Amino acid sequence: MSKTISKGMFGLFFEDINYGLDGGLHAEMLENRSFDFLECHGHKSNYYQQEAPLYGWSAYPSASDIELTASKENPLNDVNPSHLVADVKKDGAGFTNKAYEGIFLKKGVGADISFYAKADKETSVFIKIFSEDGKELVSSAEIKVSSPSWTKYTTELINNEDIKAGKFTVVIANSGVISFDQFRAYPKDAVLGLFRKDLVELLKDLKPGFMRFPGGCVVEGNELTNRYQWKLTVGPSEERKANWNRWAVHGNDNDHGNKDMGDFPYYNQTLGIGYYEYFLLCEYLGCEPLPVQNVGLACQYQSDQLVESSSPEFNEFVQDALDLIEFANGDVNTKWGAVRAKMGHPESFDLKLIGIGNEQWETDKVDFFHRYDVFEKAIHDKYPEIKCCGSAGPDVTSDHYRDAWNHFSPKMKADANYSYAVDEHYYVSDEWMYNNVHMYDAYDKHKKVFAGEYACHINPDRVPEKRNSFGAALAEAAFMTGLEKNCDVVLMASYAPLFARLKFTQWQPDLIWFDASSAYGSPSYYVQKIYARFTGTELVDVDFNDLEKDRVYVTVSKDSEKMYIKIINAGNADVELNLAAISGYHKGVSKIYKMEGDVDDCNSIEEPTKVSLVEEEAELGFNYISKPNTISVIVSDI
Repeated sequence: MSKTISKGMFGLFFEDINYGLDGGLHAEMLENRSFDFLECHGHKSNYYQQEAPLYGWSAYPSASDIELTASKENPLNDVNPSHLVADVKKDGAGFTNKAYEGIFLKKGVGADISFYAKADKETSVFIKIFSEDGKELVSSAEIKVSSPSWTKYTTELINNEDIKAGKFTVVIANSGVISFDQFRAYPKDAVLGLFRKDLVELLKDLKPGFMRFPGGCVVEGNELTNRYQWKLTVGPSEERKANWNRWAVHGNDNDHGNKDMGDFPYYNQTLGIGYYEYFLLCEYLGCEPLPVQNVGLACQYQSDQLVESSSPEFNEFVQDALDLIEFANGDVNTKWGAVRAKMGHPESFDLKLIGIGNEQWETDKVDFFHRYDVFEKAIHDKYPEIKCCGSAGPDVTSDHYRDAWNHFSPKMKADANYSYAVDEHYYVSDEWMYNNVHMYDAYDKHKKVFAGEYACHINPDRVPEKRNSFGAALAEAAFMTGLEKNCDVVLMASYAPLFARLKFTQWQPDLIWFDASSAYGSPSYYVQKIYARFTGTELVDVDFNDLEKDRVYVTVSKDSEKMYIKIINAGNADVELNLAAISGYHKGVSKIYKMEGDVDDCNSIEEPTKVSLVEEEAELGFNYISKPNTISVIVSDI
């Protein structure tokens, strides 16, 4: 009997790591736009923060022309109270924003700008972008600020030339005191007005089946104070409290003599993209949303903080999950459905999946299995149709993993609705992937797996972006033949992490790399594209396992119209395949999608498609020669 492949089996895992959201997918070009950033310190259960309200902002043209201070008196709102007070000493002075590595705008795209301001006397404000050498590149029209009360102002920039490393500058025409808050600067081509266009296009081209969000360790936080709380991410953007990012302190406990402050102490979360926007993005991409909920635990790697599962506070975490489902799916007359409707989406988001915990494991002090049980019962009592996903911990080799399956397996056997799939994570070597292509062959069929985070980790001595080699992609492609062949066990799979901004990375390798102006998919990106786009609905039973001794891996699937034959040759010799062994295969004109290169090859800003997917059309017979270091997909008509 043939195996059915889950619809949308291959998807995305998104976490705000490597400046993947603010500074990346979130198209906002400014840093610390609300003057509420924190400077992050500490390591291993000893974290602390200092207010850094002026981070990213500096006087223009010099500090002698304007005095910049932060104030919390008479704020725009009490959620993000800090704002900028500019005491202009000289007409035409102002202030600039760091904007990561400066403003980039393609010719003719332009930008939409907004901010809040108040002043005791009328003055004129201009938004300008200057070149690094001080040349004015573009300016807004005059904006007259006259009200002593907070007022929102909007304008636009229209650029007739490309802008690179531009300096975002607010120029104030007249001397005097004027206050500002909540700046926004989005390129006009931002998808849904929110998301960076080139990054979204790369995601859309994958045709993902689902997106798991918002993490990752960000869900837990390095301490419970900076865990991800979805209720703080909805409603008006100005009223979402900024949060320090758990990855700001990654590496602070290294051996470089710096035990307190790392390379990215100002990595914060503006929450300009929250749960509502994540749902909108999933809708735009045509994939299923899979939000992950905190179960009362801070990151188990970094902290021992927890909320006791017997406490009333723990019930609040459970209620948050129930309220999230109501926010996503509830009628507009429900409390949280009304919030969604007010934000602009009265229709249900049709949420089907939810993650209970990120990467949790059972210990003497952490009763994760009990926590899962409480969440699962509460969710299924109210929403029996929701599919809950559990966690097998941080790896697939330790006692944590074995303990997890000892808990989940019998309960899943007794009740398939207990857990739709258990989330397994593995960041491993290429040899591990080749040696474990068949790891799921031995799984009992009642056990269902979500391979939620995986990647091949090789080339540790290279700079971060060069670790995504074709050799790593070959190993991943080979391993993924085992995922596809065991589609009755593995229901979902996603590579991790998804994004990395060049020079802003805490973790590597990563699927998609970018800077201020450009983005490219790694060789691993194209492997994910192959599986997401060229996997059918039914596995075709064929045995090419004898080829694996030569490191050639084959899987075949089909749908009602096409057959998809994936051939991964990670060996060092040509190998001939007899396609006549595949039931239903017909010789003739087929499309072939191919990746090839040297195992050390990488993509880059300069060569974004050095190793990528090339399409050709060929007249095929029953014999196919697979070349060394190639990944091929034959797509033929049924």
